[in-house]
Amino acid sequence: MTITDESLSYFSISFGLVLIDKELPYDLYINSSTHAKRERFVCITRKNSSVSTEELHTFRDKYYQLYIREDQRDLYLKSLTLVENSDDSEKASVIKDSAIKYLQTIFERDHEFSNELLDETIEGCKDSVESMVDVIQDYDILEVQKLIVDLSFHDFYTYDHSINVAMYSISIMKALKPEASRHDLVMAGMGGLLHDLGKVKIPTSIINNPGKLSDEDFGIIKKHPNYGLELLNEHHCEHAEINFDIIKRVVGEHHENYNGTGYPNQLEGTDISVFARITAIADFYDAITTKRSYHEVLSTEDALEVMSRSVGRKIDPRIFEVFRKNVNVMLDGKSHQELPDSFDPCQPQNVLPLAKAAPKIQRSDFINKDKDDFGKVKADSNKKKKAS
Repeated sequence: MTITDESLSYFSISFGLVLIDKELPYDLYINSSTHAKRERFVCITRKNSSVSTEELHTFRDKYYQLYIREDQRDLYLKSLTLVENSDDSEKASVIKDSAIKYLQTIFERDHEFSNELLDETIEGCKDSVESMVDVIQDYDILEVQKLIVDLSFHDFYTYDHSINVAMYSISIMKALKPEASRHDLVMAGMGGLLHDLGKVKIPTSIINNPGKLSDEDFGIIKKHPNYGLELLNEHHCEHAEINFDIIKRVVGEHHENYNGTGYPNQLEGTDISVFARITAIADFYDAITTKRSYHEVLSTEDALEVMSRSVGRKIDPRIFEVFRKNVNVMLDGKSHQELPDSFDPCQPQNVLPLAKAAPKIQRSDFINKDKDDFGKVKADSNKKKKAS
């Protein structure tokens, strides 16, 4: 056994998510101290060795908890897909905790935002999203929703919501493009996870306010897409496997409405990145179906009915139709309410601002009118004038 450097940090892991009879890509530790303030981590199994079922049972009997060094978190995340006979919700919980850790790195206000900080966060987020893809790439929307329901939530709405949006975005992309590459799925998840990046420049008191915002505070909130773009443009990062053009467009366009009434640039239709249009639907659905302490949620059927009344206005009709079919729930008119185009899914709500619905526009009118290829990321050059 080897006693470790006290300056290093560690995180606990589940016994059930340790690789069995396979080469470990990480070191395993225990905390040999009985005093919380005097932790003393000892390495019990070195990287590149293996652990048998019998050895793991011995560990369970002898030790209260197993640990891994923080600098090996990415290796642990990548190993999860190799763990057999474990529940996906347990894997998803680990992935969520890791994603929260990376989001906290940039949202905590006790340090200066820097290129190194953003670079570290982007890399960590990519590791988390790749692990999400491994777990949920064959899930339909309802299976993702059930997984989300099984996960605990954090007291900072932005963290949970961003992670949920990432998971839904992966599934929507898969439904939209069944042949989607792993890169497409990871980029959809990355866009969802980082779509609210600009909120690092918004006061926490406004971000976490579940009540009705004043016009002044809502005006501040509406700046976050441009703030996010500024951060990405000012703090240049390079990762060969990440398409930053996609992430920038999601960050800057996820509040653009399909009919051109959104913000910050009033883009419309397919001038909005397909990844941003996917994020917008994931954003909307999670906000009205995920149980929080702030408000009662809508059933799946009612949520889809409410969303359908925003088709062609707030959300893309063709992507929504694919989304609805993937959920496999027929719209039966049970809910006669709608949400305004100004509804901000990224903001916690004490009460959803539902109002009596106006007559519904036929979705087929929109679907037949607009037939883009959905694999297109950049708008045509003659369609960019609204963004300038």
